[in-house]
Amino acid sequence: MIALDTSFLVGLTIREHPAHASCLQLFETSILGNPSSAAICAQIMGEFAHVVTDPKRFSQPLTMPDALAICRQWWQAEECRIVEPSAHSFPLFLDWMRRHRLGRKRVLDTLLAANYHSAGIQRIATTDWRDFHIFGVFEIHRLHA
Repeated sequence: MIALDTSFLVGLTIREHPAHASCLQLFETSILGNPSSAAICAQIMGEFAHVVTDPKRFSQPLTMPDALAICRQWWQAEECRIVEPSAHSFPLFLDWMRRHRLGRKRVLDTLLAANYHSAGIQRIATTDWRDFHIFGVFEIHRLHA
């Protein structure tokens, strides 16, 4: 199972994104048609809608209704397992923030990493591999242009 980061979903969805081709390849070879092959959570769905609708980031951003429709498709996809925070996620988040001396710009990615790790997920697909490398617990699919 591959945990999906927001950056993967953005790269897959936005054709002008530099990592679109590598995200599409991973999707087609490892996720599409494979039930429960990907893990997602509400946090990345919210981040996805925020990013893909931003006209400062993309020349052709999605409308909010289109972004939410894509979120709904992912949420209901047979390929996806929904991962909810557990009783272990937040304490792990606090430990990693302290141990790695991370600041406010690392809060959301660290919380996401703790959530996925607490669910027993060992692989993550991201274009921002440095956000997750520091924890030393994931096999990282480094997606790039």
